[in-house]
Amino acid sequence: MRLIADLHLHSKYSRATSRDMDVENMAKWCKLKGIGLVATADFTHPVWLRELKSRLKPAAPGLFTYDGVYFLLSVEVSNIYPQGGRLRKIHTILYAPSFEIVDKINAVLGRFGSLMADGRPTLTLPSDKMVEYLMEISPDILVVPAHAWTPWFSLFGSNSGFDSLEECFGDQTRHIHAIETGLSSDPPMNWRLSALDRVGLMSNSDAHSPAKLGREANVFDMEPDYFQLLRILRERDRSKFLFTIEFFPEEGKYHYDGHRACNQRLAPKETKSHGGLCPVCRRPLTVGVMHRVELLADRDEGFKPPNAIPYRNLIPLEEIIAEALGQQPGTAGVREEYLRLCQRLGGEFSVLMHVPLEEVGRYTRPRVVEGLRRVREGRVHIAPGYDGVFGEIHIFGGKEPEQGQTAEQEAQQPAQTTLF
Repeated sequence: MRLIADLHLHSKYSRATSRDMDVENMAKWCKLKGIGLVATADFTHPVWLRELKSRLKPAAPGLFTYDGVYFLLSVEVSNIYPQGGRLRKIHTILYAPSFEIVDKINAVLGRFGSLMADGRPTLTLPSDKMVEYLMEISPDILVVPAHAWTPWFSLFGSNSGFDSLEECFGDQTRHIHAIETGLSSDPPMNWRLSALDRVGLMSNSDAHSPAKLGREANVFDMEPDYFQLLRILRERDRSKFLFTIEFFPEEGKYHYDGHRACNQRLAPKETKSHGGLCPVCRRPLTVGVMHRVELLADRDEGFKPPNAIPYRNLIPLEEIIAEALGQQPGTAGVREEYLRLCQRLGGEFSVLMHVPLEEVGRYTRPRVVEGLRRVREGRVHIAPGYDGVFGEIHIFGGKEPEQGQTAEQEAQQPAQTTLF
């Protein structure tokens, strides 16, 4: 079976996260989008863990279920520690196949930081020692560096990261089988580092609200099974790991270099020409993902490893609808259109990738169909994100939305009625 998996998100117990990020809403939105496997997030938080234990039921091997959606026990942790004369700040995702193993993980990690303070706990524990302790608990624990390229809190981050897996994890690197590319990078950017050929590339939403689930995801050909997933990732099995669903990386909020306070967005070459300083205030620029890839890459742009997992760039359906209607994502009109399409056509991912455009046109305006066509063809215009500012994506080049109605609405309303 084809299984869409989003394996990195946060619960309502993480900072800056929607109060709607509970089990019920996660399951509801997964079904709306077509996600069959989702991470629980935050299993180190005692209150959230109690909720997970009370609501989730054992299902497939190493997985749990709620309302027809499979859940995978997970947490993102923040490791902050000195190494090599610098303060390192690394976010890492941990996955476990049972609550028994989770309890053992929490007993160890609780020695290095408060697990109650945040759903994503801060630990004074070096990354290599953490992996060593986890492997002593169980070799079935999966450790994945999160959003590996963002400037802060990441493996290759320009401000507090490392230049290689080995520099971060030492002799524990052998237990790192995958990294998360993050919203601001895509597989081709990662393919430029030959050192990453030995690991798989995962893509996940890192969602802090239900509507953001699935903005990046992984597509597998497998029955729900934790241990099968572990094997697929460890072996980079192309017959089972079909492709990743990606943001256009320019849309990520750290793709380019820049300085948000001065509204400065710079390509790597421009940053070098300014000596790494903001051309307005002369303070240091935030060095983005593209720049870091250029610094560490040992291959030319466009190189593709022979066993690379395919990928597909998409834009969330609400964003397509919002631009087509000239509104903002999440507004009443956009959300109504979004829900109608998902409920009538088998979920968001079906609409984005599979449903014929003629069929989509039965339920929405022609401009939405045209926007969907352009996204499928990759015909979009993006001003890259920088220094915490998401990229500005345009499908229609700023043209005003045109009037129109769906075939279904035409059959139900007088011919002269319009929706604007």
